[in-house]
Amino acid sequence: MDIWMALMELPEIYRTEPIFQRALVAAIMVGITCGILGCFFVLRNMSLIGDALSHAILPGLVFAFMLVGYSTIGFFIGSTIAGMITAVMITWISQNVQTKADASIGIVFTFMFAIGIIGISRVARVHADGGDTSPHIDMQHFLFGNLLGVETTDLFLTAAVMLYVIISIYLFYRYLFVATFQEVIAETMGISVKSLHYFLMLLLSFTVVASLQTVGLILVVAMLITPASTALLLSDNLKKVITLSGIIGAITGFIGMSLAIVFDAPPGPALVVVVSFMFFLTAMFAPKKGYIFRLLQKRKLEKKIQQEDILKQTFRLGEKGPITKEKLMQKLAFTAALLGKNLNRLRKKGLVENTKQEIILTEEGKKEAKRLVRAHRLWETYMVQQMGMTEEQIHEEAEKYEHLLTDDMIEEVDEKLGYPSTDPHGSRIPTRKDHPDFPLSHLAPESLAKIDEEQISETVFNELRKLGLLPDTNIEVLERTPKVIKVNLNGNTVEVPVKLAREINIKVP
Repeated sequence: MDIWMALMELPEIYRTEPIFQRALVAAIMVGITCGILGCFFVLRNMSLIGDALSHAILPGLVFAFMLVGYSTIGFFIGSTIAGMITAVMITWISQNVQTKADASIGIVFTFMFAIGIIGISRVARVHADGGDTSPHIDMQHFLFGNLLGVETTDLFLTAAVMLYVIISIYLFYRYLFVATFQEVIAETMGISVKSLHYFLMLLLSFTVVASLQTVGLILVVAMLITPASTALLLSDNLKKVITLSGIIGAITGFIGMSLAIVFDAPPGPALVVVVSFMFFLTAMFAPKKGYIFRLLQKRKLEKKIQQEDILKQTFRLGEKGPITKEKLMQKLAFTAALLGKNLNRLRKKGLVENTKQEIILTEEGKKEAKRLVRAHRLWETYMVQQMGMTEEQIHEEAEKYEHLLTDDMIEEVDEKLGYPSTDPHGSRIPTRKDHPDFPLSHLAPESLAKIDEEQISETVFNELRKLGLLPDTNIEVLERTPKVIKVNLNGNTVEVPVKLAREINIKVP
């Protein structure tokens, strides 16, 4: 009941309390800024640098306080300088010292953070010894944020940083896009990848300083990484990812601040909890990339493979006699229940007719089964001819890929192989479903045949007339090459392109 009352009072609180108004606006702006900028750090695998820089600006805060006292502008300048020094040190060590990149990041940021801690301890001791009552550095506020302590000056600074980040990314989007995904191409285009790197470090320094009062040094990395990671689960388009990340950051700011008020919790950690919850929710239910979606797709693929295996084995066993459930169960290692479920699905699709004694493929079922057998045998042939595998190695691999090959891929493999008629085991490779049942391309040298009166299209008839191969003409195959089949026609040699030979229906005496 208390929580419900607090929720009902939220609109009135935001309307009448300036301190909460400023906190809410600051939280939303920081969410947008971190969300937009964080996309490039996540995509460039620089998340650890973001974490390092957020810690390393602490000495800049301390020295700024020592020089000008408690000043938002002073903190901003000092932190920016400390951030750029950190970025330069990390880059220099990575490029000039035989130290791994992640190690150089750890060395520099812990060094800078330690200096900051020593500085804070020194300032605190001076205040305690001298009885100084002037404002002092509260380490907890810097580390974890003090959203309710946001002043109007902080709002202006945060707004300025947000606009600067948005405008910068808008103006340099193309350069950032190329440098993020293809550094080599960016260099050949004359784009200075190093300059863009330092520019991102500068933007990050600004953003971290703007986030000090909101989430603090420790938690700002969550606002940089999590919205961007969430957006990347929802889209692969960079512009959409940037927009979504900014929106997620804004929603995080609003909900996080509201929950902090309702539950009387620290606002900074509340923001991080909210954005983390949004990430896990998206990771579970996002279309295409979410765990639930991928799980459903996996199960759908498993069912598809099971049904296709039944069609394929039914087709193969049908060449030797009637097909019974017992034969299929033995061949596929299916339980009776699993086989029954899949046969029911295939019957509903009109691919099989299932009686008590026998399983029969419909015409559509035969076409689909032939397609699967064709994909299997073509892929086996490809692995032997193009990949150098042995006949003993190819069957299991072909069993995996036959379910994944599209019709276009199958045709490309067929063309690459020169339209073979048999696989490495000597089994006949079925023709495409819109091809003749017995094409000229399947004949071996010295084979005799007759051009059939029935052809699959008028185009094939026209091509046959040009070559002088009229219906009921007797021919003999002389030679096969990868591109043509040479046939003897009344003592004359006619060269038939292999591609056309696959379309020509023949009759064998």
